[in-house]
Amino acid sequence: MLSRTAENLYWTGRYMERAENLARLLDVSFRAALLPAADAGPAADWQAALDMLGITEIYKTKYGNVTQDSVIVFLTLDTSHPFSIKFCIDQARENARALRATLSAELWESLNITWLEMNNITRQILASRGPRTIFDWVKERSHLFRGVAYSTLLHNDAFHFLRLGTHLERADNTARLLAAKERSLASLPPKSGTVYYQWGAVLRSVSAFRAYTLIYRDVIDPVRVAELLILKAEMPRSLRFCLDQIAASLDTLAMGRDLECRRIAMETQSRLTYSRIEHVESQGIDAFLTDTLGRVNMLGIQIGRDFLMTV
Repeated sequence: MLSRTAENLYWTGRYMERAENLARLLDVSFRAALLPAADAGPAADWQAALDMLGITEIYKTKYGNVTQDSVIVFLTLDTSHPFSIKFCIDQARENARALRATLSAELWESLNITWLEMNNITRQILASRGPRTIFDWVKERSHLFRGVAYSTLLHNDAFHFLRLGTHLERADNTARLLAAKERSLASLPPKSGTVYYQWGAVLRSVSAFRAYTLIYRDVIDPVRVAELLILKAEMPRSLRFCLDQIAASLDTLAMGRDLECRRIAMETQSRLTYSRIEHVESQGIDAFLTDTLGRVNMLGIQIGRDFLMTV
């Protein structure tokens, strides 16, 4: 496969996953802002969303003070930066447009319809339909994209590059989300109502609330939330699950070659496989997540060097 084709597939997967993750981040911030607020007030949840993405200065240069409506527009419709839903869907469609001979007709049609409908969403429509309606629509279109890809693509190298981008982006998002929430709630009593509601919002944002209750059958505890979203192999948005999928795809793509990206993936996967939550706690959950995020970023860079045109 040509490196350009591999790169287009990889970034199509990453951008579609990023669009969904942004919708999830906005949804959890919207939910959190409606909950009993801590001393910092509801604006703190929107500030935390910008800080998590590292784009606070870009936002303030254009919009000034942090407000709910401005942050929602900034992260949904503003294409002047790479962390808006519309920008991600535009880029996913642009990458896929060069792959018409590789993608199935059904997958292209699904993505193209998403792009056309996203272009029709204006600030007025966002306000009239309600932000959460738009966020749910984005999540549904992302689910449809992955389902059509799984069901209609040959499970060959093209499929694995698409999956590689998806799970690398998902791992990055999960680590960032957990680390940001861990820092923002670290000073509060672990059994307080604010902590309970905030972590419940996080679980709902990654569709893990029902999974949590099935596994733990208990009130929401921050350490158990961390265990679920870091170490549980059966949880589709956990770091362990993502690294398992990345390692499996790289095994197929490497074809027996001793690639550096495969070594980094296997090392990170082993760390997540054999860690226990007690070990993570003793190291510090925030420190563990920061280290894992660094490894994921390093892995993304190395994948570019080993397979793609970008370095």
